[in-house]
Amino acid sequence: MRIAVVTPTYNEAENLPKLISALFSLPLELNVLVVDDSSPDGTGHIADELALQFPGRLEVLHRPGKMGLRSAYLNGFQKVLNGGAQAVVQMDADFSHDPSALVEMAKMLESHDAVLGSRYVKGGSVDAGWPVWRKGLSAFGNYYARTILGLPLHDVTTGYRMWRRETIQKMPLERIQSTGYVFLVEMVYLAHCLDFKIGESPIYFADRRSGKSKMSLKIQIEAAVRIWQVVWGYQDLKKAGASGRL
Repeated sequence: MRIAVVTPTYNEAENLPKLISALFSLPLELNVLVVDDSSPDGTGHIADELALQFPGRLEVLHRPGKMGLRSAYLNGFQKVLNGGAQAVVQMDADFSHDPSALVEMAKMLESHDAVLGSRYVKGGSVDAGWPVWRKGLSAFGNYYARTILGLPLHDVTTGYRMWRRETIQKMPLERIQSTGYVFLVEMVYLAHCLDFKIGESPIYFADRRSGKSKMSLKIQIEAAVRIWQVVWGYQDLKKAGASGRL
């Protein structure tokens, strides 16, 4: 299976070389697309240098500035699908997502339309060094989203996913309006509304190795509000599914 990893970057100069090395050491037929939003720390330049080291396996998509997670992934999906990818991975560049988990996710994808790297199934967990309040906030945010959306999944806020080519191609991704982290939830909800078979593979979610987290209280509040807009935005698909027309 030809797997393409799409990883958006903004100021990940310290992490990117190590991530690429770890990914290309896996026993998988794997390519990487770095989508860089003109990182001030030179991440884009480092990505270009790495592309020269791994010709044909690593590509870089340079964008003029911070344009949001939604467009980063949608631009990335289009590029890797045009390149013939049979499976597409969404993955952070900060090592919070263990590259080695892709091996089991790829195995599970053989019998599923999509696979989520899940922190909240048996065998999954979050960083052991996190304080109780941070673990609680993460768990509550996930519970809040999946409960409101009625998703029969354990981890709907995870940013670590693997999709079949055909699954992405059948999804009307242009309907997704969320530009921030809720994009991740909305994409899973859209797949659920279309009755795709979604699996969950346990992962250990580690704190980032280097650099500064992009998550803020403002982002979390916006996400809480946006979840309700996601519910209202897909009523037609839910009704179609309930009537057996999907």
